[in-house]
Amino acid sequence: MNKQDLHQHIVEAVKERLDIVDIISDYVILKKRGREFVGICPFHNDKTPSLTVSPTKKLYHCFSCGAGGNGIKFLMEFQRRNFHDTILHLAQKYQLSIEIDSSDPQTSQREKVYEILTLASQWFHSQLYKPTGAKALTYLQKERNLNNEIINNFGLGYAPATWDALFQYLHETKHFTVEVLKKSGLVKPRNSGIGLYDRFRDRIIIPIRDYQGRTIAFGGRSLSENNPKYLNSPETEVFQKSKCLFGIDRAYHSISKCDEAVVVEGYFDVISLHRVGITNAVASLGTTLNKQQMTQLCHYTEHKRIILNFDTDEAGFQATQRAINEVEELALKGQVELRILHLSKTKDPDDFTNSHSPFEYQMLLDKAPLWLDWQIAQILEDKDLNETKQFQQVISAVVPLLGKLSQPTLRSHYLKKVAELLSGGQSRFALRLEEDLHRQIIKENHNSFDISTYHGHSHEFKIQELAEEEILRIYIHCGSSRERIHHELFENQNINFNVPSHSFIWNAIERVQSDYLKIHLLKGSGSIESSKLANLDLVKLLPNQLIPESNSDLNNKLVQLLNPNEVQLAALTQPLLQLRGATAVIEKQKSLKRCQYLLDAWSNQRLQTLEDCIGILIEQESVESPGPVNMESKVDSMFFMLNANTIRFQELYYREREYISNLDRQRWTNLVT
Repeated sequence: MNKQDLHQHIVEAVKERLDIVDIISDYVILKKRGREFVGICPFHNDKTPSLTVSPTKKLYHCFSCGAGGNGIKFLMEFQRRNFHDTILHLAQKYQLSIEIDSSDPQTSQREKVYEILTLASQWFHSQLYKPTGAKALTYLQKERNLNNEIINNFGLGYAPATWDALFQYLHETKHFTVEVLKKSGLVKPRNSGIGLYDRFRDRIIIPIRDYQGRTIAFGGRSLSENNPKYLNSPETEVFQKSKCLFGIDRAYHSISKCDEAVVVEGYFDVISLHRVGITNAVASLGTTLNKQQMTQLCHYTEHKRIILNFDTDEAGFQATQRAINEVEELALKGQVELRILHLSKTKDPDDFTNSHSPFEYQMLLDKAPLWLDWQIAQILEDKDLNETKQFQQVISAVVPLLGKLSQPTLRSHYLKKVAELLSGGQSRFALRLEEDLHRQIIKENHNSFDISTYHGHSHEFKIQELAEEEILRIYIHCGSSRERIHHELFENQNINFNVPSHSFIWNAIERVQSDYLKIHLLKGSGSIESSKLANLDLVKLLPNQLIPESNSDLNNKLVQLLNPNEVQLAALTQPLLQLRGATAVIEKQKSLKRCQYLLDAWSNQRLQTLEDCIGILIEQESVESPGPVNMESKVDSMFFMLNANTIRFQELYYREREYISNLDRQRWTNLVT
């Protein structure tokens, strides 16, 4: 289509059909927040979700860099396309009825490639049920345990062992040109340079389709000793391997319904899982799962839960590690809830489904650990921690892994967890281990704060900020803990929100509670009906209190609190333990300030020595009547009298240091409820 042929009615039709959430979700992982969606802005180096997408207004806006507009502008900016090409792309995406001008050979050829691939898929499928396909059909039914329904649903087929049967069908019968057949990837030139032959021969054929169900490529499984065992279509105008997921056309509805996607290695892993009712499974086409594929999957889920279930052999283990490395940046930012399922007693999901029930597989999916927990478990596997060399190997592997956690609260969670695992339940040893691991991470990661600045004002503020943030997160997401926080906040006065944004958010929480429960969490307000307070949906109600605010820092802080990442979600499974730790951190900051005050007061006191005391007593004796005197007792009394303030400050300081030690130990003791 030429640019002058782009009529206004085409533009209006695209705008009417355009779903801005659908458009942006192809490139950015979005999470629902109230009536809107939020995500990491792709137009600047965003660390926290600053991009807001409004489906009702059909607009996006970044509170950090100011980028904004409609879905058309987003694609123009992100893909660096002009207006004409963007409209044409969207028209094709929404399958709008737009006449294709023959003067645009590229568009015309693309449509012909789709047509060829569709005809080829039908032809391969028909060959499966002919006498020449009997061996292939038997293989699918007997060895793969597939019935005709699942064979037909996935369009499985057979490529005959002849050299050019498909070429003859498409060229001679369907009259496609040699040039366009080459573009489809189905045929190859002979070594002699004269004529073409079929790429797939004597292979079971698995059609690869896009999410719209259009055939875009094929995978072929050999039935003979020919290598390789699996052969895929080459990349073409309609097929880019790294952007595709096998089975997405049949899985995306189920992924959305289950709110999770299962990613496996092979075609038959997907087909076997679908056969037994696990229909939210896809495969990454033998490539490492990349960010674009992950973003595509997250488009269909609300909580962005992705479970990797690769083969249990060494190749599968390495594929899992590569996939984690590829997408860990998204996982560390909380954009993806990445989990790992390892089937220890079978090779792959295909084998598992032939020897276990679907219920057993689903149970394993539900228990799949977070990616970081899985990696820690792999490091510890088969290690004898009583053996010095193996213990040091574990430490050497854990330190760089935990060093990737940029947020101190997240790192602290895993530092404590790893220290507990390595200490064998010895709390004192665990505390020393945590401190040692922390020092090693600081040494390796130059971007982390230096422990020597522990008493610095900026670091003190950061510690206070993180602890307050944890308390607010617990209050928002763990209703059963709210009464306890209220008790700590007002009755024991152990918590103060000193960070302005936290104080503002807490005031908004109070307004929500006042509006919906008719209560005010003020000192002396009386008892609170615990069940009503616990059941209040703050995640849903709180954004409405702060939507009018234009403060980007406040909005970013609220987004972080409402959308905890995978590690924060793991921490929220023990809210009272986390609350105890956070309140201990806040109290420790207060105690450290008191220690500094006492040290300053102590240093300003002039210590009266024993010589001073004796000199004063001698002067007193000269004016008093003589008599029997216990000089030693008088010197001691005089010393304590003259140095009363200094001694008091000293005692208070050491008492405060002991209190700090108790606060440190508090994190390692069980809660008394």
